[in-house]
Order: sequence, then structure tokens, then C-alpha cells
Amino acid sequence: KIYERREVELTKEQKQYYNQIKEDAIALLSTTEQVSVNNILTQILRLHQITCGFVKTDAGEEIEIDSNRMDELINVLAEMQGKVIIWANYRHNIQLIVETIAGLMGADSVAGYYGDTSDDDRERVIRDFQNPDSSLKYFIGNTQTGGYGITLTESQNVIYYSNSFDLEKRLQSEDRAHRIGQNNKVTYIDLVAKNTVDEKIVKA
Repeated sequence: KIYERREVELTKEQKQYYNQIKEDAIALLSTTEQVSVNNILTQILRLHQITCGFVKTDAGEEIEIDSNRMDELINVLAEMQGKVIIWANYRHNIQLIVETIAGLMGADSVAGYYGDTSDDDRERVIRDFQNPDSSLKYFIGNTQTGGYGITLTESQNVIYYSNSFDLEKRLQSEDRAHRIGQNNKVTYIDLVAKNTVDEKIVKA
């Protein structure tokens, strides 16, 4: 296993959102006598979503914000040969990655694998991805759905568009490519926004 990190600079818009929510979170937590774990995790989650290029309103609406993360992903993909697994923590990002790659490389080159993917489609995606002659080159999923039990050894390239705090899901998702049937080194690349909660999550 070979590990690399690509740093992603926050845009001006992201910095504004990030700093505002960070200040609000600090104010909320400092004025509350008893702070629950859920309260803390909710604030961290909101900060993490901003580093990933979107904000979620209290009404549940997801708003896209200007981000360099997708551009960095495309730059990394341009350097890679062969099939690629991309893990992302949020449905919003998975759908956007699939849409972006489909627009650049063609709809047949990419497939999503997450909670909304039907059982039939999941089987097809794995079968096509493992077929070296298939046009399906990019597997986009989340570690909750795709991180366990499946074999993706046709790829030697794994990108973490975003991570979660869950070490078990990280290790399991790494081993979808690095397992029996894999004859090559596997490269893992983390996209990380500097000086943000991103760094704490990857460290964890």
C-alpha cells in the first residue's frame, strides 16, 4: 500500500462559511452547560461538509458552494492509468462526482455505488468494474455501502474524496482493492483541505 496526500485550498466562499460556522459552534458550545457528543459531532459534520463543497441548511436543503476539491480530483485522475475507486462520505458528493466524470469521460465510464443503488445495479457495477474489457473505469461509492465484502481488485488506484472518523470503514474500504486477486501495489490518495477538520479526520 502506498499513501499520498493532496492538499486542497479552500475557496474564499468556503473560508467565509467555515469561519462563520466555526465561530457559531464555539459560541454555542461555550454557552451550553452540558455538551452532548451529538452536538459536537453535528458541528464537526457541518464544517466537514463545507470542506467538501456544500452546506446543508436547517431545512435539509443542500447548497453547492465554490470549491477546488472537484478540480483536484480531476487533476489526480488525469495522472492515473487503469481503473479507479473513489470513496466519498456524502451522497451529495457521490452524485456530483458521477455527473462530472460522466460529462468528461462519458456515461459508460462511471457508476455510483451507495445507498440509493439497487441490488441489481450493485451486482452489475461490480461485474463490469472487474471486467478488464468493460468501459466502466470509475467506481464511485461510500464506505458504508461499498466498503465491506466486495472485490474490486481490477483497480490499483483508490482516492478518498472525503473520509469519516470510522477507522474500521477506512481499513475495510482500502481492502476492497488490496486483497486476494490483486497482483500490484495499490496507491491511496487522500484529498485534504489544509488547516481544517479534514486533517483531524484523516489523522483519526
